[in-house]
Amino acid sequence: MNKFGVALTGILFLLAGLPGDAASVEASRAQVKIVATYDVTLASFSLGEFQLKARLKGPSYRMQGEGRFSLFLGRVYKSSGTVASTGRLKKLGPESVSFVVSYEGGGKEEERRISFKSGDVTDVTIVPPKKRGRRRVPVTQEQLEDVIDPLSAAFLHTQAGDSVCNHTLPIFDGRLRYDIAFAPKRIEALPGDAPRGLSRSVEVCAVKFVPVSGHKPDNPVIKYLSGTDRMEAWLVRLPKTDLYVPYWVGLPTIFGSAAVTLTRIEVNPK
Repeated sequence: MNKFGVALTGILFLLAGLPGDAASVEASRAQVKIVATYDVTLASFSLGEFQLKARLKGPSYRMQGEGRFSLFLGRVYKSSGTVASTGRLKKLGPESVSFVVSYEGGGKEEERRISFKSGDVTDVTIVPPKKRGRRRVPVTQEQLEDVIDPLSAAFLHTQAGDSVCNHTLPIFDGRLRYDIAFAPKRIEALPGDAPRGLSRSVEVCAVKFVPVSGHKPDNPVIKYLSGTDRMEAWLVRLPKTDLYVPYWVGLPTIFGSAAVTLTRIEVNPK
């Protein structure tokens, strides 16, 4: 993988791997529709946008995201993809039911589908199929129990205890099994150019990526993400709810700072 691929993969990891404890069942009985748009930048240059649509209906949720990215760096790199997940909001967090992700770029395309039951992975389909590399750390059946898909872990947040930034999530994306650990760092004021209707303060979380299995130990993306301690996620509360959403996430790269920033959000009864 080239250096640009490493940088872009890191950015998309941040967007798809943020912390999330789901809203309680009692708080999500009403039907709610959320549409959020995020700008993805690298060294202050926009790479594209990612839009996420979420529908909450009682304890059930359905989310779908779509993004297109490009950068001119000696040559033009372009990629696009869609991602969707469904599940139920439990008292201890979201419980995934299904997850689908498809993407294309660099002359390659792939689709992954995962089915879950009671938090455990029951089926994984990848098209086109690929042979399991001998250098990859094997994924065991035990590691696929009590896990969550990346998109379910990305957007639904509630505070448990003193801070929303104080937990670890076990995640499986169809290939990789990894944990994301969070720790509280500080409280910041929401920037003046942030979308209206949000709480005026944000909780800043330190983010740590911990690979478990499915990866190649010498993969440059894995080595970089697991080795850095400079990733942050800023979470902001939606007024009149107990939900937190990611406002800003970022990490340093060899090209400059990479960031994902919330630029628009709508919350409506539906």
